[in-house]
Amino acid sequence: MSANDSRKSAVDAWAQGMLEDRGLKLPQGFSLQPASDDASFRRYFRYSGDPSFIFVDAPPAMEDSRPFIIVAALLASAGLNVPDVYEHDPDNGFMMIKDFGEDLYFDRLDDIAQIEPLYQDAFSALAKMQQIPARLDPYNEILLHDEMNLFPEWFLARQLDIDRAPNMLGEVFRLMITNATSQPQVFVHRDYHCRNLMVAEPNPGVIDFQDAVIGPITYDLVSLLKDCYHKFPTDQIERWVLAYRARLVMAGQLEASVSETTFMRWFDFMGFQRHLKCAGIFSRLNIRDGKPGYLADIPLVLQYLSEVCERYSELKGFGAWLQENVMPRMNSAEYVRL
Repeated sequence: MSANDSRKSAVDAWAQGMLEDRGLKLPQGFSLQPASDDASFRRYFRYSGDPSFIFVDAPPAMEDSRPFIIVAALLASAGLNVPDVYEHDPDNGFMMIKDFGEDLYFDRLDDIAQIEPLYQDAFSALAKMQQIPARLDPYNEILLHDEMNLFPEWFLARQLDIDRAPNMLGEVFRLMITNATSQPQVFVHRDYHCRNLMVAEPNPGVIDFQDAVIGPITYDLVSLLKDCYHKFPTDQIERWVLAYRARLVMAGQLEASVSETTFMRWFDFMGFQRHLKCAGIFSRLNIRDGKPGYLADIPLVLQYLSEVCERYSELKGFGAWLQENVMPRMNSAEYVRL
């Protein structure tokens, strides 16, 4: 029996005990059903009874489930709709939480009429989130650098077999770190996008928040609007960004002296940092974790990087290097099997 099968049997047994404690009668040979995939070692299973529940398997050697419990309480106290944690066994990595269903923001993005109201709800939830006073780890220079270093380590070297990163990469990293650390520092979900927002009542249901930190005020905004899984028109993104800046100023969360141009630069460079990281993470998921599906999202990530390079003179050289060295490899099935 594989380790995964062994853990599945263990979470089934734990779930059975939790459900029977609630007076639920379970069928012979009870087994939870897979609920969703995840870009981590966590797995999610559903009990589809009435009521239904989600059971989380987070192997303790790989994932610590305690931050989920702590951050869930912080978000709930701020009025955000997050899954209730009914039971938890952090030593074994099991949780029993509220089931928000399967209606992701991602699944509604083909309906243009729904996008604006859904995203206005997401902006309102984000504004609440950014006001949470929390003692969380800082999104410091070391973490920012380590994330960006996934780009040369996993994407360039291991996914594309490009053994030499450009000399300018260190300067690009420093530019992104300066941009991030010069912004107001607030509560950051760290993965606030269409696959972690559920259509719910009240809307949105927010999930996958266990990696929250204190960090740059534009981080979650760029996660939401320069989403790795869906691209909005550039003019729509800019309209939303500037409207959110005005909202922050009106709420006293941002100094009015921070101009629209400055805020837009913060946003674009924050996205650049995130997308360097994402190209590396998606490659690592393929190579190390056997999850090749995320490779299909790398072309959009590179498109975002290229667009920012075109917009800012400091990144023109890096943009030219991308076009000359990375894009030809991206078009080769030998390196990226999309």
